[in-house]
Amino acid sequence: MSSQPSRSRTPSRAPSRDALADAWRRWGYLCADVDPLGRLEPEVHPELAEARATADPEADERWRALYGASIGVEFMHLRDRERVEWLREQFEAGPPEVDRRWLFERLVETEVFERFLHARYVGAKRFSIDGIAALIPLTDAVLDAAAEAGARFLYLGMSHRGRLNVMRNIANVPLDRMFAGMEDVDPRSVLGAGDVKYHLGATGRYVTRGGREIEVHLGTNPSHLEAVDPVLMGRVRARQERWGEDGVDVMLPVCMHGDAAFAGQGVASETLNLADLPGYSVGGTVQIIVNNLLGFTAEPPALHSTRYASDAARRLMVPILHVNGEDPDAVWWAGVLAARYRYRFRSDVVIDLVGFRRYGHSEVEDPTTTQPRLYARIREHPFLYEIYARRIGVPEDEVETRRRETMERMSAGQEAGRSHSRRPVFFTLPSFWGRYHGGRYDPQCEVETAVDAPRIARLAEAIASVPDGFHVHPKVARMLEQRRAMARGERPVDWGMAEALAFASLLDEGVCVRLAGQDSRRGTFNHRHAALVDVETGEAYVPLTRVGRDGARFDVIDSPLSEAAALGFEYGYSRERPDGLVCWEAQFGDFANGAQIIIDQYITAAEDKWNLLSGLVLLLPHGYEGQGPEHSSARIERFLQLAAQDNIQVVQPSNSAQYFHLLRRQVLRTWRKPLVVFTPKSMLRAQAACSPLEALTSGAFQPVIPDTEVPDPRVILLCSGKVAHELRAERRRREAWDRAIVTIEQFYPFPERPLRDLIRGCTSAERIIWVQEEPANMGALSFLREKLRPIAGDRHLSSIKRYESASPATGSAKAHALEQQMLVRLAFA
Repeated sequence: MSSQPSRSRTPSRAPSRDALADAWRRWGYLCADVDPLGRLEPEVHPELAEARATADPEADERWRALYGASIGVEFMHLRDRERVEWLREQFEAGPPEVDRRWLFERLVETEVFERFLHARYVGAKRFSIDGIAALIPLTDAVLDAAAEAGARFLYLGMSHRGRLNVMRNIANVPLDRMFAGMEDVDPRSVLGAGDVKYHLGATGRYVTRGGREIEVHLGTNPSHLEAVDPVLMGRVRARQERWGEDGVDVMLPVCMHGDAAFAGQGVASETLNLADLPGYSVGGTVQIIVNNLLGFTAEPPALHSTRYASDAARRLMVPILHVNGEDPDAVWWAGVLAARYRYRFRSDVVIDLVGFRRYGHSEVEDPTTTQPRLYARIREHPFLYEIYARRIGVPEDEVETRRRETMERMSAGQEAGRSHSRRPVFFTLPSFWGRYHGGRYDPQCEVETAVDAPRIARLAEAIASVPDGFHVHPKVARMLEQRRAMARGERPVDWGMAEALAFASLLDEGVCVRLAGQDSRRGTFNHRHAALVDVETGEAYVPLTRVGRDGARFDVIDSPLSEAAALGFEYGYSRERPDGLVCWEAQFGDFANGAQIIIDQYITAAEDKWNLLSGLVLLLPHGYEGQGPEHSSARIERFLQLAAQDNIQVVQPSNSAQYFHLLRRQVLRTWRKPLVVFTPKSMLRAQAACSPLEALTSGAFQPVIPDTEVPDPRVILLCSGKVAHELRAERRRREAWDRAIVTIEQFYPFPERPLRDLIRGCTSAERIIWVQEEPANMGALSFLREKLRPIAGDRHLSSIKRYESASPATGSAKAHALEQQMLVRLAFA
């Protein structure tokens, strides 16, 4: 690898040495020897074959030894000439020297750990890296080179294969804690909660060969393999911003993928797309494909339509290094080169580490039923530390001594682990989480959320003004003038202004605010205008950036057309920003369906599974307005089905003041729970949903809003959201003042006490009717039915709703209007 080919040209018609070199640089990766078992047969590209046909054999051999050996490097597709030249020079200059004895010892540690688990915990799933043990020295190489460039923190995301080994050898979790986790001591300590060991995260300290220390954060991950990818990026982005100017150098993200998942799962592709977007970039991620050339029981032809699983990354301008997992020297060089590239160009880089899987998908499965010939070969295949020992000349007796000493040390660790009285925790939270807590709701968590009128006026002037010479769109200019009038109390405060004032007041208190979503800068419904655009220059101006104090930043970001990765990123960001307000907005509420894995496996379950908290806010437009099945419902029923143990907050505020107090409450309380807000669409500007200024300068969020117009009704109409305003309009039309309209603003945690007190105070009430826009099998009905029965007492309890339906709403605007009219009239029948 270290030889430098000549650049002189050959005479006559024979291809020039430069042409031969160019062909090897461009196509050599196709015929590189990167598969230890030879399943990935070399492929000679016609252009390379033509160049070699009349080339000097010695020159050709030198180029083959460089570009057709254990590393196949894809880089000639890059459009940036500087990157191409840098990679060419680095690769052709050859690798740095590596301590081969040290590499041998790392392989012993890696593989003997797996052998120990295999022998002592027979039948236990662990998803080992037997067959691709070079993953550990590869990570060592990345960290060594990254530490030289300034890395002090490693954020590592990976699926389950190899996680236990990474915990032990990269995060350096002590052996007694590792084995205590395997023993599963005191299962009563995690009854009904926790997660399997190969999903858990870990924190620890890694020391490079040069003595530099790196703090390791291995992220927790569910079984949806690539779901961790955007979460990792969001966490890193937040920590980089928290660190400051050189945060990109200090925080290194590394993501490990399975080959089948990298090629097959959409969230992986969505996350790759975030790499260089301004609101999402983390200065480059080292992407490692732990490539077994096998996915569960399927082989590559059934998994991806291209030669390599890594071809999914070719949409980006990034190099791809294919490396043979049984050539530790080449693996080390690939890791060093990848880290150098990341720091040189602040760009992603992909390492395709090719090996095999020694056992089945998990150790309890028999792979010979689906790949009998392959596993007949694997059964006879030696371990990598044995292969490498022979290659570098380590005597057999010394190899056996090293293996035995390692086994004895692990036996001692197992014995020590059995003395643990509780299941160990492998990670610790950063110090900035110290003042925040989860658990059950406690009324003592409540805080003051009102903002005095002079402060409102000062903030409104800042956010409703533009710099001199800025050319505002006429419609936006009218909106700004109306907002100034709202701040003076001359107009009721609408939804957009209430939100802007909530953001501004928090920024004024030193709280960072981040809002991301599709078209969130303007707002899907043209209501926000957080970023104003000069109609003559096209330049954007963000008024809320003027009000932050003590370094508080405001970011409003138009996300890519993504839900899973976009929401996962914001969830990850919120994990590292408990002291900030982090919001993700769906363009329409049903778009959250595309991120259901993130909702199910992180947002609603992370505290129960991993004791990890988040204050993320989901803004989901919801309401039946004749926009068809896909743009009516944000699926309230799904979130309420996921609600348990006070894990999330589910709310549907009916007016702008409620929304104002809700946003402020979310970040000013120290109780950290995800907040799901069903926001309006048509009601964004409706007078009925606007609030007087006094409702912002006093009061607080009310989980239940009583009806002050009908203090002692005969019938109580319970409802939430837009339909409340429609019911009030119908009551005025009918003058049906025997009915009180009470809105449940917070579904979960369910406000049982205030609702019970309210109903008890209505001594003349004979009937309680729940009214919802959604079909009978959707909305809050099923959730509320059991909650309301004990509260209703002997009063008659019933509901009004649309008929059961497979689809959330009709596609006909006229049919919708008829349905809605009938629904509202039935409430007064």
